[in-house]
Amino acid sequence: MFILKNTTSISQVARLQSPKFSQTGSNCTLTFWYYNYGESVGAAEMQLLVDGLKQPTVLWRAYYNEGNQWLKAVIQLGRLPRPFQLSLDKISLGFYDGVSAIDDIAFEYCALPPPKLSCEGPNHFWCKHTKACIDSLSVCDLVDDCGDGSDEDNCNPELQCNFENGLCNWEQDFEDDFDWIRVQGPTPTLNTGPLKDHTTGTARGHYLYMESSKPHQFQDKAVLLSPLFKPSGKRACIFRFYYHMFGKQVYKLSVFQRTLSNSKGWLLWYKFGNQGNRWIRQTLFISSSKPFQILVKGTVGDGFTGDIGLDDMSFLGCTLYNGNLPTISTTTSTTSVPATLPMNNCTKEQFVCRASGRCIHLIQKCDFRPDCSDKSDESSCVMEVCDFEDKKHCGWHQPALEQMSGNDSIHTTNIFKWELGRGADLYPGQEKYRPLIDHTTCTEEGWYLFADSSNGEFGDTTDIATPVISLTGPKCKIIFWNYMNGLTIGSLEVLCKTDNKTLKLWTQSGSQGPQWNRAEVFLGIRSNFQVIFRVKRGVSYMGDVAVDDITFEDCSPLLNPGRPCTAEEFTCANKYCIPKDNLCDFVNDCADNSDESPTI
Repeated sequence: MFILKNTTSISQVARLQSPKFSQTGSNCTLTFWYYNYGESVGAAEMQLLVDGLKQPTVLWRAYYNEGNQWLKAVIQLGRLPRPFQLSLDKISLGFYDGVSAIDDIAFEYCALPPPKLSCEGPNHFWCKHTKACIDSLSVCDLVDDCGDGSDEDNCNPELQCNFENGLCNWEQDFEDDFDWIRVQGPTPTLNTGPLKDHTTGTARGHYLYMESSKPHQFQDKAVLLSPLFKPSGKRACIFRFYYHMFGKQVYKLSVFQRTLSNSKGWLLWYKFGNQGNRWIRQTLFISSSKPFQILVKGTVGDGFTGDIGLDDMSFLGCTLYNGNLPTISTTTSTTSVPATLPMNNCTKEQFVCRASGRCIHLIQKCDFRPDCSDKSDESSCVMEVCDFEDKKHCGWHQPALEQMSGNDSIHTTNIFKWELGRGADLYPGQEKYRPLIDHTTCTEEGWYLFADSSNGEFGDTTDIATPVISLTGPKCKIIFWNYMNGLTIGSLEVLCKTDNKTLKLWTQSGSQGPQWNRAEVFLGIRSNFQVIFRVKRGVSYMGDVAVDDITFEDCSPLLNPGRPCTAEEFTCANKYCIPKDNLCDFVNDCADNSDESPTI
C-alpha cells in the first residue's frame, strides 16, 4: 500500500484504518514494514482508537526521510480489554516529494490464553471464567493475563502500584539528585521515553519517568524507595516491575536492597543502554533475614535522549514491616599516633631521618635515592615503580580534589577525576572505552588508574601529580603505559611544574585503539618540580583514559664519589665521575654540561 498525492491543498492527510478488534491478550505485538523516502516526504504516525476514550494514543511515528529502504516497526499493544481500531495517518504540509508505503502487517501473540481442562501444580493459576492456565508469577502483577481479571482479584493493594493515583506507598529519596516524574502520554523529548503507560496501554494511563534533559547532568541519579518489608523467611519475596529504556543516550537503571536506612544497599539487578521502544518485565527473587527495603535508581546518560520509565510495580509473597530500619554509625575514631622525631640537632634546611635522627640536606629528600637507613627520606614521595596492584596511588595525588574535599559545600561524587579501576568491575558495554585488562597482569583482576569520563563535562580537565621531587639525575625519564580507546577520547598530557611555571613534555589525543601503548618522557636534571598527568575530557562518557606501570628510570642524582676518577672515567667540573663513553653524546651527564663542552 503506497500514498499518491492528488491535490494541491496545503494540508493533506491520508488515513488507513484497520477493522475493529474486540480485545487483545497481554503479550500482543503489531509488526509492519514501512518505506518513507524523499526530500519532503513528511511525517507519518499510527494511532490507537479505543471505544469510550476520546483521546487517541500515538503508538508510532516517522518524522522524516529514512532512506531508500524498507524498515521494520514493532509496536507493543499489550492487554487491551475494550474494542479498538488502528489508524495510520500520513501528513503532507503543502509540498510533498517522496514515497510512503506500508506492507506485511502482522499481529503476534494477541489471542487470550486458551482454556484448559485442568491446571495443577503450585506454579500455575487456573483462571476463574476463561479456564486458562497461567504462570503463578503472573498473579497480582497488575496485568490481566487471564482475560477475565481473576488473576488480579483479592490482591493486597499495598503490595502493588500502577501510579494511576499517585506513588502509592513508594517514596522519592531525599538524598538523590532529582525526582521521578508521574506523567501521562509521551515524555516531552522526541525519540526517547514511552508514548503510553503499561497498565492501560493508552495515553490516558500514568507511569513514572526519569527526565534526562537539562538541567540534569550525566550520572545524576533519581531514586525511588519501596515500603519496608519483613524478613522473607524460607520463601523468597518476589518483586515484579516494568521498565522502559528507549533512546540513544539511555544510561542505566538499577535495583538495590538495603537493611540499613542510611546505606546505599547492595546491587540486585541493573540494565545498561537502549533497550528499544517497549515496556519490559523484570522479576526479582529477594531473600533477607532482616527487614529490608528496595531502591530503584535511574541514572542520567550523556544527553537528552535518555529518558527511563517505570510502571506496574508489585510484590508477591512479601509482608509489610511497620517498624524502621536501623542505621549504621558513621562516626569514626580520630585517635592517631603522633609522629615523634628522635633527638637531633637538625636545622630547618635539613631533613631528620626517623630512625636515627641523622640530618640530611632537604635536596636529598624525594630524590629517588634513600639516604636514611630507614628510607624515611623517600617514604612520603612518589614511588619509583607503580603498578597499582596494592590498590594504592603510590604517592600520586589529586590537588584539585583535595581542595574540594576540604569544602563541605562541594560534593566530589560527580567530579571528573582519576580513580582506580579494573576490568572485573565493568558493566557490559564499558569495555568499549575502558580497559578490560590491566597492563601489569593482563587480567580482568589487575588494577590501573583511569580518568572517569562518566563524570564532568566536555573540556573538563583532571590532574594527578607527584609530590615535589627534589632532584633528578641527567638520564632521568618516566616510562608509562596508556590506554586511550573510545569514540570520544579527549587528550592525555605529561606536564612538569616548577613553582608557578608548567611545561608540557608530552601529549596524545584521540583514540589510539583497544590496546596498552608504551610512552617514554625524558626528564633529565631537574630540581624541586612535580610531574603531572593531565586528562582533558571529550564530548561524552565514551572516552576514559587509563595509565598503568608508571616507572621513573635512572632518576637518582649523581653521587660525588669522594675519590679521584679512574682512567676510564671523565672528571666533571663539579668533581663527579662519569664514563668517558658518555662524552659529547648530547646528554648533560655531568649535570653541569662540562661533558659536552666544545673544549674537550
